[in-house]
Order: sequence, then C-alpha cells, then structure tokens
Amino acid sequence: MAETDSIHVSEDSHIPNCKPTARVEEISRPAGDNGVGPVTYSQALFQATLNGAGFQPGTNPPRPCTNTSPCVVLWAGGTRSVSSVILIANGLCFGLMTLMFLCIGSAADYGSFGRWLLLALTVICWAFQYGMMAVRDPSQWPIVMCMYVVTYIGYGGTLVFYAAIFPRLARFMPHVCKAREELKEGKISQEAYDAIESLERNHISNVSTGHSNIGYVLTLLVNLSVLLPLQNNSYANNLALCLTNSYWIVLGIWWFIFQQKRPGPALPEGSNYLTVGLKQVWLALREAPSLPQTFLYLLALFLLADGLNTTSTLVTIIQANQVSFSFLQITYLGIVQAVTSIASTFGFWYFQKYYKIRTKPMFLVTNFFSIVIPLWGMLGLWTQEIGYRRSYSQIMMSELMPHGYENMFFALFGITNRTSSIIGPNVIQAIVNETQNNWMGFPFLFAICTAAMIIICFIDVEKGREDCRKFSEERKACSS
Repeated sequence: MAETDSIHVSEDSHIPNCKPTARVEEISRPAGDNGVGPVTYSQALFQATLNGAGFQPGTNPPRPCTNTSPCVVLWAGGTRSVSSVILIANGLCFGLMTLMFLCIGSAADYGSFGRWLLLALTVICWAFQYGMMAVRDPSQWPIVMCMYVVTYIGYGGTLVFYAAIFPRLARFMPHVCKAREELKEGKISQEAYDAIESLERNHISNVSTGHSNIGYVLTLLVNLSVLLPLQNNSYANNLALCLTNSYWIVLGIWWFIFQQKRPGPALPEGSNYLTVGLKQVWLALREAPSLPQTFLYLLALFLLADGLNTTSTLVTIIQANQVSFSFLQITYLGIVQAVTSIASTFGFWYFQKYYKIRTKPMFLVTNFFSIVIPLWGMLGLWTQEIGYRRSYSQIMMSELMPHGYENMFFALFGITNRTSSIIGPNVIQAIVNETQNNWMGFPFLFAICTAAMIIICFIDVEKGREDCRKFSEERKACSS
C-alpha cells in the first residue's frame, strides 16, 4: 500500500517511556463538563423565549401560549410549533457536529492537535454560555437559537474528544503498563492482558461518568443559592446559567493543566490538519471488511443514538412545559436524575468488577433500562397514570477499536452518533408539528432503540478485538 493511501498508526512506540496515568488526570476532567449549562439550562432558556414569543395556533387575535395549549412561532413565512423548532435546532447541531468530526476528528490523533482542539471547543462553549446573560426578551429567540447551537456543538465536541482520551489513559495506567511488559516477556497470555486492559477501560469510563454526575449534583445544589432567593425574578435563570458556567471553568481548567503530554505521531507527508480527517475517515470506511464487528456496532449505535438523543430532547421539552420553564423545578428534577445516575453508575461498576463481567453484557443491561424511557412515554399516549448509557457505549467502542486509532474511531463514533441524530429530530419534529402532540414521537423512538438492541446482541466482541489487533499489526507493517 502506498504511503498516501495508508493510515498512519499512532502506536505507543513513539513515546519513549510508558508515562503512567496520574490520579489527578483521572478525576480532573469530568466534574465541570457535566451538561447542566450547555444542555439542560440552555435548552430551557431557549424554549422559554420561544414560548414567550409564540401564540396559540388558530386564534385571532393571537392568544399567548399556556402550559397546556399548543404553541407556534412565525417561521419561514408560516408557523411552526415550539417543540418542532427546538428539534430542528438540535438536528442542526448534530449536522454541524458531523461536519466537524468529518473534517478534523481524525486529525486529533496527530501531534498535540487533539489537546488544543479540546481546549478550543471548551473555551467556545464557555464564551457562548456567558453570552446567554444578554437574553432578556422573548423577541431575542433567533439569537438565542444561534447561541444554543454553538454551545451545544462545543459541548458535544468536548464529550467525544474526552472519550477518545480514555482508552489511552487506560493503556498508561501503571498496572496495565506492567501487564503489557509481562505480555512481551511471555509471562501472561494475550487474553489475560486484554481482560486487564478492558477492566481498566471500564473503570476509568465509569469513574469518569460517576464524577461527572457528582459534579452535576454539586452544580445544581450551588444553583439553588441563586434560584431559591430569586425565584420570583425572571433574570434568576440567566444568573443560574452564569453560575453553572463559572463552576465548569473553575473545575474544568485543571484537566488542561495536569494532562501529561502524550503526543501522537507527526502528520503523514503531504497531509495537513484540515484534510487528514476526511482522508482518514474515507480510508477507515474502506477498511470496513477488515473490521466487521466494529462497523456492525457503529450501525447499532447509529440507531441507538438516534433514538436516545431524540428521546432526551423530547423528554426535556415535555418536562420544561410541565414546570412552566422554571429553572428551580428543572434543578430539582436534575438533582433526582443525577443522584440516581450516580447510584446506577457506581452500582453497575462494582457489580461488574466483583463478578468480572465483560463489557457487552453490561451494555445490554444498561440499554434495556434506556429503551424503557421511550416505552414509558409511549404508554402515556393511552393513559395518564403512567408515561413518563453513555458510559458503556464508549467502553464498547474502545473494545472494538484498533490501538493507535483512538481519535479516528471515536470521530467515527461521534459521526455515527451525531449523523443519526440529524434524522430523529427531523422525523419527530414533523410528527409533533403535524399532531401538535409531543407524546406522539415516542413510538418511533422506541422502535429504533429496540432495533439497535437486537443488533448489539449479535456483535462478537472477542472476534472484533482480534480483528482490531490484526488491523493494527498489518497497518504498522505497511507503514514501516
């Protein structure tokens, strides 16, 4: 294979020594980057401005929207429901994120580009969240929509590129480094080494997710200091978002200070950071026959991400309507969600660690609880009595990813995640806009989540891991 047509392998061999992962590296990332501001509060503020600018369809003169009435805003010479506009905004977010991952996602494997890319996305997210402080009137909703889209893209990018760091952190944990040396000396088998590294990936990802949720709870509790005394002041919502963003900055800056330098290899000759990403993605897609289990998982993820991302958005829209866009009530709901997430994350991890359960069974179990959410919402169509993952999906991706291609395959992970989520919001917004009933979106979401669950059952992780090992070895031989 010619050099211009090969994928450069970012093997650990270009690093002189195995720099053990420091404890501070494990815990410094997740506490601030938890989604309270860029997802929960920003979307609630966006939805509140839309609702304030909207009116009840079919009324003349137009009547203001209520919590129970349908609500539309002027849109492209006509009208469109508020829920539909939010789903369109999310679809736009996912589309632009897909373009970003296509163009520069794989470039993060080379040199120190990934380190600076992550910092740039984080700073952009911080800046636009502070921009939300200027929102004072419902007529500003088009500006709020733009700020929300940029904020969401920045936040979504940080999640993907942080996730790409985890496999490398696992490989550089001291006991994993030691196990790798024992593997080279023939003291342990490849299977034994794979089990050690896999368990460490699960450990880092679950601890990271748990700390993220702890940060989520702490952020919400701190925000009560603003929301409770100012609960009759509409600007309290903006102040809470400002406080949330400041909390992220105070805790999030430490990752960029304490992260050890583990640069990737130099760019391939004749490439640059703007073009290497597209080239790498194209070459990776050409290698699909060599990695069938990996790409089968990406197909399943396409469906699963579409269903769960859109479900999350739809649930948030419904919750915000139910509590009249009250940040105080949204904060209470968030605290309940985060506490249960902490309990489940650490509970699943200790259960897995104690019984030495592999990643796939744990992923299937957590997915089962995830698809219950759209099922619960779907049941709400027929009765008022009832109706209304991330960690293991990342680990599963790392299990089916060749060493040295972390950012490239997590860029594919991000592309699959985000590209699919262009479809879901657009389908659901059409359903909601036509029926004026938010709950009508749940049957479609339940169906695609169930289909993803079925596909995952047929993935052979052990075979996929062996395919990845052969893939890395063959590409290393081609590039040498």
